[in-house]
Amino acid sequence: MELFYFVVFGALGALVAALELSKNNKDRINTSPAFNSFKNSYLVVYSLMMAGDWLQGPYVYYLYSTYGFGKGEIGQLFIAGFGSSMLFGTIVGSLADKQGRRRACVTYCITYILSCITKHSPQYKILMIGRVLGGIATSLLFSAFESWLVAEHNKRGFEQQWLSLTFSKAIFLGNGLVAILSGLFGNLLVDSFSLGPVAPFDAAACFLAIGMAIILSSWTENFGDPSENKDLLTQFKGAAVAIASDEKIALLGAIQSLFEGSMYTFVFLWTPALSPNDEDIPHGFIFATFMLASMLGSSLASRLMARSSPRVESYMQIVFVVSSAALLLPILTNFLVAPSEVKGGSISLAGCLQLLGFCTFEACVGIFWPSIMKMRSQYIPEEARSTIMNFFRIPLNIFVCVVLYNVNAFPITVMFGMCSIFLFVASILQRRLMAISDKPKVETWTAMKERDAEAEPLND
Repeated sequence: MELFYFVVFGALGALVAALELSKNNKDRINTSPAFNSFKNSYLVVYSLMMAGDWLQGPYVYYLYSTYGFGKGEIGQLFIAGFGSSMLFGTIVGSLADKQGRRRACVTYCITYILSCITKHSPQYKILMIGRVLGGIATSLLFSAFESWLVAEHNKRGFEQQWLSLTFSKAIFLGNGLVAILSGLFGNLLVDSFSLGPVAPFDAAACFLAIGMAIILSSWTENFGDPSENKDLLTQFKGAAVAIASDEKIALLGAIQSLFEGSMYTFVFLWTPALSPNDEDIPHGFIFATFMLASMLGSSLASRLMARSSPRVESYMQIVFVVSSAALLLPILTNFLVAPSEVKGGSISLAGCLQLLGFCTFEACVGIFWPSIMKMRSQYIPEEARSTIMNFFRIPLNIFVCVVLYNVNAFPITVMFGMCSIFLFVASILQRRLMAISDKPKVETWTAMKERDAEAEPLND
């Protein structure tokens, strides 16, 4: 492997170590033993859940190709997953507010385990069912666990600022260290032990089962809307009213969709960007490098959120501008660096520059996750947290499906340019959110429900 990859990985590792070891009292939040116990127990479960997810990611496309499916059929399977997350996942995720967040987390484990089991079948219909189940599970992963954490944190009377500590540690571990270890473990199962591409899915199911057992044995249930009305349509209506009546919630949803849409597009594009002429690049090692960059970002975020200044709403404007500039690199290198005409071989100069830019983007991703979690905990009403969070994912899933469907219709530079524009728009929206962040809510969730209840007889 080329020295360049080791230098980048080593430099990122040194930066992460330096950031973590150099933290002083100003960079740390003083907490209680009870909170530390609660935080650590949650982090164990969250890490197991993320291990179950990360183990599958690198091998989904490879597994489908070994079953003999072409690029078009595999694309349809991926679209089915995102479409399922948008349609069924939104409904199932929203039920968490009414039926219980702990129950939703258990549902995630069961649904994803069933999805892993379907990977043993080479039949297209069975694999399609697995993708639908996986889409539902994804919606639950990114809504139910955070909703349970915020509600349980508040129920136990812990300080609001301590939530940022749990968020940053969850991303540092779940989206950083666990991702790297999962990639190495999956590689060990498939290549070293020659167990085949389905082995990581079996391992993922085991981790999910262990996590589910911990949830069932140690987590307590919490709910969103405590009213007896279990009508899902009413819950959707209330969430839509909350988004429409509170500009801060609407801005947060738009910012999240723009950033995550760009992030998922980047996931599809980084491989062809770094190897336009079929250059031989170490995909697994580069993936681990990206995750290390994400760890660097989450470590930086924990330091920023431990202080009262700058506020999250303030520094995220800079993060979005930096991420926008980072995804402009493939366009700039296309004009400034002469393209290589040689097929195969090692990574080009343009590829090296782009890799550094992509690592910068991944560091921004590491800052984004705990920061957006903190803002969601501040602005989204507790009664409909899961419902609103899944509403945010609807435009995201539509966008990703459109990108997947047209991935070969546009040059890669156009796709990166589009992502860069989206991220710049996110920075503008973030600036607006900063300007109105101290503005009081126009109406509480309870007041909105009472107003709607009074208006219903008139509609009849």
